[in-house]
Amino acid sequence: MNKKRKRITKRQVKTWGYAYAFIAPTVLGVLILNLWAVVQSVYYSFHEVRGFAQPVFIGLDNYIRIFGDAEVWRSLKNVFIYAIITVPIGVFLSLLLAALLNTKIKGRGFFRCIYFLPVVSAPAAVALVWKWLYNKDFGLFNNILNAIGIQGPDWLGDPKLAMISVAIVGIWSQLGYNMILLLGGLQDIPQELYEAAEIDGAGSVAKFTRITVPMVSPTLFFVIVTTLISALQVFDTIYMMFKPSSPSFKSVESIVYLFYRYTFTQYDKGYGSTIVVVLFVIIMALTLIQQKLQSKWVHYNN
Repeated sequence: MNKKRKRITKRQVKTWGYAYAFIAPTVLGVLILNLWAVVQSVYYSFHEVRGFAQPVFIGLDNYIRIFGDAEVWRSLKNVFIYAIITVPIGVFLSLLLAALLNTKIKGRGFFRCIYFLPVVSAPAAVALVWKWLYNKDFGLFNNILNAIGIQGPDWLGDPKLAMISVAIVGIWSQLGYNMILLLGGLQDIPQELYEAAEIDGAGSVAKFTRITVPMVSPTLFFVIVTTLISALQVFDTIYMMFKPSSPSFKSVESIVYLFYRYTFTQYDKGYGSTIVVVLFVIIMALTLIQQKLQSKWVHYNN
């Protein structure tokens, strides 16, 4: 049986033309700023690129160099420690906060707005405010501790406290964004499930672990993946809050900061590109692992 081919009308062509015209700026932006940057970074990683000089092909020399660079391994260790601290705590607090703000409490809209404010604030401004709060001489935290007779520590200067201090800023910065995402997932849960659980005598903890978490697990999975990626790419907080001469800098230096230093300070674009390509491969591998493991705990409602 021959099917008649549908004729495309002028109206459809015009509609499609408008649609493609509207998305063209975004598509071009992604291609130029993202896709081309990835291609260029991979290309440079096989070359020696000094300043504005022409790239010189050196094969795998940059990759061989990176595996013997102790500074690269230290920075990778730092970002993994940062991720181990910020991702579980940040996601848990975001879920808990979203669950609280999903209930009928007074001033619910106000609290949602307040918790979301860090997301729309400039990262540089956020880092500077927290740098003042952490100041050992006149910072707010140490002033409060001194007022109750406790000697305030050097939050940013002590290598043992520096990572924890940065992690607190990271958790605080991501809290509002993750809360909004999880809040959207919570609002899709049918209330009949909670009512049935109450009839069966389930308490608040049982309803949270057996209804809330499984039902919001697809959104929770997305939040975990994006939060982990963001944690491995931490840069602006460290750049604004620490100086390279600080005694604690080596304990918080991230892999992206190392990329920035080689590429834009030492003008070694080839080695800097190799660093960011290695980070890209690590992030891709971790994301694929999470994608494989999601079937064990993520429940999609078909």
